[in-house]
Formats: sequence, C-alpha cells, structure tokens
Amino acid sequence: MTRSLLRGRTLSFHRFPQSADDLAACSYVEDGAVLIDNGSIVASGTYDEIAPMASDATVIDHRPNLILPGFVDCHAHCPQMQVIASYGAELLDWLNKYTFPEETKFANPQHSRRIARQFLDELIRYGTTSVVAYCSVHKSSAEAFFAESDARNMLNVAGKVMMDRNAPAGVLDTPQSSYDDTKALIAEWHGKGRQHYAVTPRFAITSSPEQMEMAGALMREHPGLHMQTHLSENHAEIAYTCELYPQAKDYTDVYDRYGLLGPRSLFGHAIHLSERERDALSDSGSVAVFCPTSNLFLGSGLFPYQENRSRTKPLRIATATDVGGGTNYSMLRTMDEAYKIIALQGEKLNPLASFWQITRGNAEALSLANRIGTLEAGTDADIVILDARATPAMRLRMETVETLAEELFLLQTLGDDRAVVEVYIAGKPAKSDLGTN
Repeated sequence: MTRSLLRGRTLSFHRFPQSADDLAACSYVEDGAVLIDNGSIVASGTYDEIAPMASDATVIDHRPNLILPGFVDCHAHCPQMQVIASYGAELLDWLNKYTFPEETKFANPQHSRRIARQFLDELIRYGTTSVVAYCSVHKSSAEAFFAESDARNMLNVAGKVMMDRNAPAGVLDTPQSSYDDTKALIAEWHGKGRQHYAVTPRFAITSSPEQMEMAGALMREHPGLHMQTHLSENHAEIAYTCELYPQAKDYTDVYDRYGLLGPRSLFGHAIHLSERERDALSDSGSVAVFCPTSNLFLGSGLFPYQENRSRTKPLRIATATDVGGGTNYSMLRTMDEAYKIIALQGEKLNPLASFWQITRGNAEALSLANRIGTLEAGTDADIVILDARATPAMRLRMETVETLAEELFLLQTLGDDRAVVEVYIAGKPAKSDLGTN
C-alpha cells in the first residue's frame, strides 16, 4: 500500500475535556499532518515535523478542514434499516409491530447481504468507521454482516442475536442452536482481519434462563469477547423482566446471575437504574450505552449522563445511534440530541467532550483505544475529514465562529453527511468510493 500524508487541522483527544476551553485534553494542530503506511498511523503532528518523514508519500491536502479519528457507534441494529422512521409506538409495541416482522426477512441470505452492504455504506457516509452491531437471530445475517465488514477492512463488533421466547417463530432460535451458531460464528469470524465478535442475547425478555446460561457459557469459554444486550430502556420492559425473573434483585441482577457483567459488556440504554444497579455496573466495569435519538423517539426517558459520570462510583459510558429505534445514522446528530437530553436535566455537555465521546471515549468504552479512536502512532488509520462550511447555513455561521469549541458545536448542531468530506478505513479512502448509491 502506498504511503500517504494527510494534511489539515488535526484533532485527537487524550482524556475527557472538562470544559470548552480545556485544550490540554486534546492535541489540536492548525497545520497538522498524519502519516499513514499499510493501514496504520506512523506519525502525527505538525506538517513541518511530519513532512520530512514522508518524502515517498502521496500528500492529500485537506486544508482547511478538520482531520479527526473516525467516529465509533457503540450500538446499532443492522436489520432495522427498513424500520427506521416507523410511526407511533413505544418499545415493546414497536418491537412487535415493526422490528420482529422485519427481522424475519433475514432468513434470506441475499436480503441479509443487501442490507449489510447498505448499512455499512450509510455509516461510512456519515463518518462512522467502527460500529457495534446487532444482526438478526439468523446465522446468515451475521455471516453477511461480517463478510461485508471484512470486505471493507473495517474494525467492527457484531453478533447474531440470541432469542428463544416472546417473539414470532420466524425470529426465534433455541438455547442449543443459539450456542452452536454463535460458536461457529466466533470460530469463523472473530479475529479474522479486523472483526470482533459480541455474544448477543437480545434482552432478558426474549431469552429464557436456559439461553442466558448458554450466553454465560460462551463468555467463559471465549474470554476477551464483547457481550451486548439491552437494559432498563422502558418502564414496561423492566416490569416484565422482573416478572420473568422473580428470583433476581432487579433487571441488572438478571445479567449478573449469568456472568454477563464485565469490562467488555455493553448495556444498551440503561436509563432507569437504581443505585444498586449502577454500583453493580460500575464495580464490574460494564458499559452503559446512551442512545439519545432512540430514547427521545420512543419516549423511553432521559439518560442521566452527567450524573452517571460524576457519582462516587462512575459508570463507563458510550454513545450510539441505535438505528432503527434511533432516527439517524450520524454520530453528529446523536451528540446533538445528547446535548439536549443533558440540558433538560439542568446540565451541559461541552463540545470538546462530545467529540471525545464519539472518538476516543467510545473506543475506550470498547476497550479498543489501542486500535481506534485516536490519531496516535501505531493505531489503525480510521479517519474522518470534517468541513464546518459544508452548507450555506454553516458557512454563514462560521463567519462568526472564533474558537475550536464553537466550530465543533456548529458541526454537532448543523452537520450531517454533507459535512463529512472523506472517510479513511485503514488508510484507504472509503466515502468517495461509495458514489451516490
């Protein structure tokens, strides 16, 4: 692969920014450069520092645009592309009316491949270079996702949903078949190229105790895997779960009893948690995944982001689109809605923190910051180029912007796929290859 040098304004984070002027939390270079070789970042810094190291590199000049690590989306449903923007239901009704019927289509491998292709293309279009994805219950759905992901050389985390009750027959497996299919998928795909597998019991309502035992067994047999599921999104969901698992202390305890809490365990939503539950998640290092557009669209509630971060036992937090309950593929839109949810609770999230969250913050939540989420030497060259003047309205507003934080907030508030100039996956241009399909 030809060495390449990206030139532009570079921005990468070291830690969570405490305020809009906490520039010590990041590395921001007005005339910066990122040297890429064989899919990895060799060096980043000022252009004057890096250019002498790159005499044999192809220079790609992105000035005056921003060069950032690619966005990371920590919770999305690949099979729900044709469910997004479905009208008028809360969580459990929404699943039964729209989601489960749609997911029955994924028994067809051709349909699975078509949607996986469109799903990953759409994420790239919006600047997302890594996603944690739910596939359907069908083994062919996960196979299609991983095949498309591997073809793009993306670093993605995904898994076949495990669900053996409380859903239509077309989206059910059994405890044993879910175990067998997952074992086969792990063997085929985990560690192939840049692929990572996540054991994926959809949520406690659709998994019997026997299937939850199987999920726990898979995590014990394959240490280092991710686990993803849903937790405490909706009050009716919580009540039903507690009916199904009366021996558990609470919803979180259901997962704990089967060994599913841990540093690579991702719990989608986690809105309505007791102090005991938050302590259990914190003590285990588990991750609460904030899905703002979905929480607003389904009327699920307001995730207490700042409270969860600032408590004596803070929670690890990720953010995500949650397509198709979520209403947009964009992590910029996700953080725009996150800002509003946090503001409704009397707090603010500063713009630097928003961009930390969707880059290094989400990478840290996945325990993958050594690979993605930064512009540090030795990491994978997954990069997004952003233009804060992408639309007439943005150009007009930029005339009055004076600081980096103001520019980032403009991108977060008004930006969409038009603000994403280019996306690099392992050093290779990816968005420009999509065309207009």
